[in-house]
Amino acid sequence: QVVTTYCPATNEAIARVRQASLEDYEETVKKAKEAWKVWADIPAPKRGEIVRQIGDALRQKIKLLGSLVSLEMGKIFVEGVGEVQEYVDVCDYAVGLSRMIGGPVLPSERPGHALIEQWNPVGLVGIITAFNFPVAVYGWNSAIAMVCGNVCLWKGAPTTSLISVAVTKIIAKVLEDNNVPGAICSLACGGAEIGTAMAKDERMDLLSFTGSTKVGKQVALMVQERFGRSLLELGGNNAIIVFEDADLNLVIPSALFAAVGTAGQRCTTARRLFLHESIHDEVVEKLVKAYAQIRIGDPWDSDTLYGPLHTKEAVKMYLDAVEQAKQQGGSVVCGGKVINRPGNYVEPTIVTGLPHNAPIVHTETFAPILYVLKFKAEEEVFAWNNEVKQGLSSSIFTKDLGRIFRWLGPKGSDCGIVNVNIPTSGAEIGGAFGGEKHTGGGRESGSDSWKLYMRRSTCTINYSKDLPLAQGIKFQ
Repeated sequence: QVVTTYCPATNEAIARVRQASLEDYEETVKKAKEAWKVWADIPAPKRGEIVRQIGDALRQKIKLLGSLVSLEMGKIFVEGVGEVQEYVDVCDYAVGLSRMIGGPVLPSERPGHALIEQWNPVGLVGIITAFNFPVAVYGWNSAIAMVCGNVCLWKGAPTTSLISVAVTKIIAKVLEDNNVPGAICSLACGGAEIGTAMAKDERMDLLSFTGSTKVGKQVALMVQERFGRSLLELGGNNAIIVFEDADLNLVIPSALFAAVGTAGQRCTTARRLFLHESIHDEVVEKLVKAYAQIRIGDPWDSDTLYGPLHTKEAVKMYLDAVEQAKQQGGSVVCGGKVINRPGNYVEPTIVTGLPHNAPIVHTETFAPILYVLKFKAEEEVFAWNNEVKQGLSSSIFTKDLGRIFRWLGPKGSDCGIVNVNIPTSGAEIGGAFGGEKHTGGGRESGSDSWKLYMRRSTCTINYSKDLPLAQGIKFQ
């Protein structure tokens, strides 16, 4: 199948990309499995050195790739470059990790015995990424997976095929220069047919899927049916909570960036803004003024802060959500309409007056719509933060030290990312990224996320001439 890729800023066709057939996929998996035999034998620090070179190759093309992200995905140029920078940063992180992967030596209860943990690569890691982060999410997965000794098979979103091809060509050159098989980082462009094949394929030792909760559930069931391993990064319905003692000089730019950045198409985008009733009107007024100053334009123009939605379908979803919000009692105080210009541009939107449990408030619409909600007390708003099905990112603004630690504690936020006095989006690569509940429970990038790309063996070695049993059991 040939897929046409379009520029979201103009809706003009920019390229035609041939997708992989199932025969292509089959050949690619076989090549990747063969490549693993070579890759697994290379010492981890040497693998890290090759990943370092991939980072350097990306550095050299960072502005070109950033421009391509703007052209094909639609995010503004600085965000496109920032996304490639994330991949570069993860490569740097992975280089250090390649010399630090290790398991503990544990005390054995049996004399003359050693008890150790050994970590080995799982083998072939399938990586399915979404349109909104067409470079970074692959980078998080592949750089860590590679230093752990795995090979990768990538399926990017069909609407961002050019980016997938460009990144893979950069990596392929590095692999060839190091005389290792290019199939270590394989690519299969394709849609649901290829994704389904990956989910059902027993040769896929780990499947990392980033996308919607609906599709993620289907993937999880297919992988679980064969007792496979999956890493899921799914939806988010993220909230910012602003208390009466908050510094509004931090709140306004934070809410603006979290709600409007990437035109509301981040999984960490702020979709709910809970304001204490005493400051509600003041914050809404300031936020409306800030929204009026957003510079809307071509994503590759360095002065632009806000670009188009990715597809025409996304524009329709936006309009449907605005209509539902009105029908459920919301007031559109800012935006709410399609912008009359070429491309998929819509107005960044603020809706007030909805109850915290309105159906549309509990729906993740991948668009720049912010629902502003009033609250009275800490306990109720913490519960409202947690009442949605997703559990990705969350944030409070307060100066109350006790409240901060209650927020971080067992009765606080139930999300994987729990912030204080910063927005819900803009995570650093050093921490594990991911969320709970319908967000899928997966973790990528920093901390000990590397363990997900490896299998653990508990190993007991008897170096004595006796055979004592554990728990003091006598069997003679």
